[in-house]
Amino acid sequence: MFIVTGGAGFIGSNVVQGLNARGETDIIVVDDLTDGTKFQNIVDARISDYLDKQVFLDMVLDHVEFAQQVKGVFHLGACSDTTEWNGQYMMENNFEYSKYLFHYCQAHGIPFIYASSAATYGNNTVFVEDPANEAPLNVYGYSKLLFDQYVRRYFQDLSAPVVGLRYFNVYGPREQHKGKMASVAFHFNRQLQEKGMLQLFEGCDGYGDGEQRRDFIYVDDVVAVNLFFLDNPSLSGIYNVGTGRSQTFNDMARGVLQEYPGGRLEYIPFPDTLKGRYQSFTEADISALRSIGYTAPFLSVEEGVSRYLKTLKKDKKGS
Repeated sequence: MFIVTGGAGFIGSNVVQGLNARGETDIIVVDDLTDGTKFQNIVDARISDYLDKQVFLDMVLDHVEFAQQVKGVFHLGACSDTTEWNGQYMMENNFEYSKYLFHYCQAHGIPFIYASSAATYGNNTVFVEDPANEAPLNVYGYSKLLFDQYVRRYFQDLSAPVVGLRYFNVYGPREQHKGKMASVAFHFNRQLQEKGMLQLFEGCDGYGDGEQRRDFIYVDDVVAVNLFFLDNPSLSGIYNVGTGRSQTFNDMARGVLQEYPGGRLEYIPFPDTLKGRYQSFTEADISALRSIGYTAPFLSVEEGVSRYLKTLKKDKKGS
């Protein structure tokens, strides 16, 4: 049995699909379906059960005995809204909940693979998994960093594998429910469908219009990294998950525009609310990931966007 928290969310539902592709169907999806539209992400999934996140947490706190059957926990459930400033809410969802699951998995010898974030680095230009480079710009990033720091205290005395994956800018299928937090590729596709035009921020932090750079990684590549750690239970640690190469928002825009002949690009003023709180550059240093034996290549923006838009055109969920 596998447990995927946030299993109806973006990365979580793709991990479920990755497990299904291996023939694994004994999967418990844990999520909060207050936003009922997220059911679309798992309607085609083969799972054994669904649990509300609070019901699952109560079972963990009560030490309900399903642990002996669990081969691994993928902890992807979180509030991922970088514009959310309710720190109490963020800490409860992203920090406290994670601590309970971590200790449960340690107590029962269950591999624990959880989602961290590149937001832990803030405006740093060195993206190596080291405390010297960590300075988040928002409470979301801080909640992720705090759990990473918490877990680090236990790395010398683990009873089961623990892996934190610092995701950079993930895009791909099953993100339509994320609203404003969906990837720029998703929003570009929608803008072109609705207006025949896509919009990018003007320059900031010394970058020209649309020249801010991010490490954009396709969700299939993220799933592959998760399954690599499942297959290698001797490994523990915190690892960046990006392509290792940054590309501009203009590159992403051009990739989408190739699928929409006649589409136009417009630059809009940079929002005052994001000034000083925006990562204008990210580029994962994946040396640590490569050093432990992960050799698979990562899709470029051009390759990933082409694959994604073909999916969106087939699947009305993304329109």
